Amino acid sequence: MEFDAAIFDLDGTILDSMDVWERIDILFLQKRNLPVPENYVTEICARSFEEAAQYTIDIFDLQESVEDIITEWNDMAIIEYTYHVQLLPYVLDYLMRLKTCGTKLAIATGLPEKLYMPCLKNNFIIELFDALCSTDEVQRGKEYPDVFELAAQKLKVAPERCIVFDDVLPAIKSAKAVNMLTGGIYDKYSADQRTQIEQIADIYLLDFREAPIPQKEV
Repeated sequence: MEFDAAIFDLDGTILDSMDVWERIDILFLQKRNLPVPENYVTEICARSFEEAAQYTIDIFDLQESVEDIITEWNDMAIIEYTYHVQLLPYVLDYLMRLKTCGTKLAIATGLPEKLYMPCLKNNFIIELFDALCSTDEVQRGKEYPDVFELAAQKLKVAPERCIVFDDVLPAIKSAKAVNMLTGGIYDKYSADQRTQIEQIADIYLLDFREAPIPQKEV
């Protein structure tokens, strides 16, 4: 497999953080005496924070603003991301192997900078990345390729020379739509999408032990 750049999602792809969001979602809804719908976490994880907040308002008919919901989510999450969220197994080894062979690395996440920056610093990997991108910087969430195209632009690498690693189906679909290679990553919260992801993605991984190293001269 040939590529010049690797673009990584954070939650559920390289960060062991999806349980954090499940806890936040449950607490957020419990405060309002609302049940947690089936697949709610999966439904919102490919969306930008604004889209996720609007989705939550719509399905529960909440009389709250998008801005207020995002502020509450961020306040609940910032301590977790700053001090507690860790890398998934084998991630650091894979990132180091890619850097050794000269591959450019980027982040493309739905998280805001106030969450992902302290987390990357706390896990000592921020210096490995050549570009950091959030859906906050574009108009649409990962069901569209905007954030992946932004990452490619920042890396100065053509989309077709990039591989995107993500754990949710909408992100895999949108990356493929702009001719990027894709690596689907197993996550329990998107396990129901696994068959579809395997059909669409160029590779599917349970973890990064068997992740590809580009076949090119160093």
